[in-house]
Amino acid sequence: MTRRGIQDSIPLFIPAIPFAFVLGVAILDSGMNELVGWSSSSIVYAGAAQLTLVTLLGGGAAWLAAVSAALVVNSRHALYSLALAPTFQRQPAWFRWLGSALLIDQVFVLAEARKDDSAADFRRYYLSSALFFVVAWNLCVALGLLIGPAVPTEWGLAFAIPVMFTGMLIGGLNAPPKVAAAAVAAAVTALAAGMPNRTGLLVGAAAGIAAGMAVARARR
Repeated sequence: MTRRGIQDSIPLFIPAIPFAFVLGVAILDSGMNELVGWSSSSIVYAGAAQLTLVTLLGGGAAWLAAVSAALVVNSRHALYSLALAPTFQRQPAWFRWLGSALLIDQVFVLAEARKDDSAADFRRYYLSSALFFVVAWNLCVALGLLIGPAVPTEWGLAFAIPVMFTGMLIGGLNAPPKVAAAAVAAAVTALAAGMPNRTGLLVGAAAGIAAGMAVARARR
């Protein structure tokens, strides 16, 4: 299960490499100390929230506003926790603490597909994939700090961020409730994009959950 976890993680990590380069450039542009910026990859350990935090702080935003915006962006992880809570309840306490700290988008996608495994198999699979992402992400952000500024802007690396999330999303749309949730969440988030502190993300997520639950109940 350990080898399988790493093997399954590699395809999901490849689209995150340009994301790490974008983050490295953002850290340099923010004017913060490079070591401090790189260390945030482990402290925050959530690419979209980290990029939001670095960008806002670099733009002169108050730290409270920057942290609040990063928390809003990262609020989707609460939904991941709810989805995996029954599986985590079968695990020892040390894993529940450690596993929660390592939960990111890609790890959730992999873990969701393995939640019916035995407790021991799930634990080995989860830890192998999660630790792979920790090490690979931090290495790529460091690489982004070194060579990211040399990458031509016309390459459009920032486009890799929505592509990465879209790829993970499409792979999970295997049932009508999930399709409804994704469609409604996308539409509502687009309509609410002008809300302050990116709270439109929360509104879109709530609408998507409601739509998914409504479709699921209608199909029973």
